[in-house]
Amino acid sequence: MQLYNYFRSSASYRVRIALALKGLDYDYIPVHLVKREHLDDGYTAVSTSRLVPTLQDGDALVSQSLAIIEYLEETHPKPPLLPADALGRARVRAIAQDIACEIHPLNNLRVLRYLTHDLKLSEDDKNRWYRHWVETGLEAVERQLAAQPARFCHGDAPTLADLTLVPQIFNAQRFHCRTEHVPQVMRVFEACMQLDAFRQTQPSACPDAG
Repeated sequence: MQLYNYFRSSASYRVRIALALKGLDYDYIPVHLVKREHLDDGYTAVSTSRLVPTLQDGDALVSQSLAIIEYLEETHPKPPLLPADALGRARVRAIAQDIACEIHPLNNLRVLRYLTHDLKLSEDDKNRWYRHWVETGLEAVERQLAAQPARFCHGDAPTLADLTLVPQIFNAQRFHCRTEHVPQVMRVFEACMQLDAFRQTQPSACPDAG
């Protein structure tokens, strides 16, 4: 397998964690978003959306981080990243989507670039935008976790929800977002970061970091 990704991309980090938890080997192929390598013709042939990550498994190309993780779950089911029961799976997917669909799209690189380059917002205003959506979005996740506290987002083992939570906290910390108002979120984050799969795939440990 080959993973086209960028070290700071939270969506890419989700997939790196999944691959590590499942013990799957892959070739790391960097696509530098700041240098706009995702817009090159070569990468467009791999990803029609021109987004990262993209997983190549033989002749198959899979895009969108949550879809990639679900693909890995179906093709390599051990260890599971989704609970065995339908209600548990729904809860895990809901937490993951609270982050991946409600928080992340509003603060990814192309949105922030549009705010400053096209709408001419200052760096301070852009950062205020970022922090607002991250901090308020994490409040919703906090309520989810507080309603059913466990070691991880759901139960005693990492799930798809944890794979989306941890990269978002890395982004929050990079932009100096408040996190003291979400103690359950941070407790789960710290539990995840005790595991090699999360620690060894973090942005600073990637070969293209710098």
